[in-house]
Amino acid sequence: MKKRPIIYFLLSLTIIATSCSVTKPYKPPIVGKQDLYRDQSLTDTINMVNLHWTEIFGDTLLENIIQEGIDNNLDLKIAYSRIIQAQAYFDQSRLAFIPGLSADVSTLNGKQSNNNNTTSSTSVHLYQLNVNASWEADLWGKLKSSKRAALASLLQSAAYSRTVQTKLVANIANYYYNLVALDQELKITEESVKNWISTVNIMKALKEANVVTEAAVVQSEASRYAAEVTIPDLKQLIKQTENALSIQLGRKPGQIIRGKLSEQEPGNLLHTGIPAQLLSNRPDVQEAELNLRYNFELTNIARTYFYPTLVISASGGFSGSSVSNLFNPTSLIGSIAAGLVQPLFNHGINKARLKVAQEAQKQALLTFQNIVLTAGQEVSDDMVSYQSTIEKTSLRDSQIVNLQKAVEYTQLLVRYSSANYTEVLNAQQSLLSAQLNQVNDRLQQLQAILNLYHDLGGGWK
Repeated sequence: MKKRPIIYFLLSLTIIATSCSVTKPYKPPIVGKQDLYRDQSLTDTINMVNLHWTEIFGDTLLENIIQEGIDNNLDLKIAYSRIIQAQAYFDQSRLAFIPGLSADVSTLNGKQSNNNNTTSSTSVHLYQLNVNASWEADLWGKLKSSKRAALASLLQSAAYSRTVQTKLVANIANYYYNLVALDQELKITEESVKNWISTVNIMKALKEANVVTEAAVVQSEASRYAAEVTIPDLKQLIKQTENALSIQLGRKPGQIIRGKLSEQEPGNLLHTGIPAQLLSNRPDVQEAELNLRYNFELTNIARTYFYPTLVISASGGFSGSSVSNLFNPTSLIGSIAAGLVQPLFNHGINKARLKVAQEAQKQALLTFQNIVLTAGQEVSDDMVSYQSTIEKTSLRDSQIVNLQKAVEYTQLLVRYSSANYTEVLNAQQSLLSAQLNQVNDRLQQLQAILNLYHDLGGGWK
């Protein structure tokens, strides 16, 4: 009975302490959303990221490949596994508020000396069956902060998986666009080689007619081989790109079934929306903010180590000299205890723990701010890149039309000795270069749309 006032005192202290928690509530960081995009109007609330990736890409073959990647990509499977790990830690943190239970069964065999005869002794047998309970009172909010930290870690893992998926969708589409562009470059180069062979034959005929010299023939042949020598490199790049894309799909390196560059017509609803939408849609921004929240709660936990810990324990069970009378009412035993542990000197461990946690929180905040700024830069760069490709399109078309005419005119003029053979060769080389540049312009345009969709946070919904 004498222990009850002490227990009542400790329980009262628990109630008072819980109303004076030393932990602080989390507040999201304030981010300057104005002017996050360069030269963009903030009144545009339409955002292309709201479109599902099946609405962005106009190629069924590409859509099938993306779905295959989402189903089989190994990095994405690893990200999903991390979610399961984080869920296990969160479930464990929720159970920390419940008393821990343990049971033990023991037996003691010994001898006891008789009082009247020290040379003789009797055997003593003691059997015990105990159930023990222990509960740590959350005086200063340490357990609540641990739970919130585990939740932030779980949500961060989910955001990371979305980050992996957005990157995966963008990588697959980028490899696919590179493949169809390489196919087109290979086709143009092979057709150019055929035209060079025709030019060589024309130069040989003109030499026979004493219109040009042998120099014209060998120079045209050299130009033919200069174009043809790039074909093996193009075929090598195609196979290497197919291999890289296969890995993204979680399959062995092999051929990729694909369409043509001319068939690629992705959605061109190029609306970035307002910066607030960027912060809510980009999974890497969400992940960074959740990492900040996680480190904030770790700082809260570090503060609680400076204050006493209240642990209440209880045990009960049976104890008897034989198994047969172990469960008699007279064998019942029990106890309850409570204790406060206050750290006095522990070699500066608590101070170091708090300092490390505070600096980790500061680093998480700086990382978050950097990711937000980088996100704004990436969106701005994508819009500039797309506008640049649009401006080049009409100019490139005009260039090719004029170069095609130049090839035709110089071929006619050289037949009548009105033009030098080098003009023919230069015109054909310029045409080939412009045609390849046109393919690259189209690829850049597709990549600009793709990058904008990814950098706005598209691909995970």
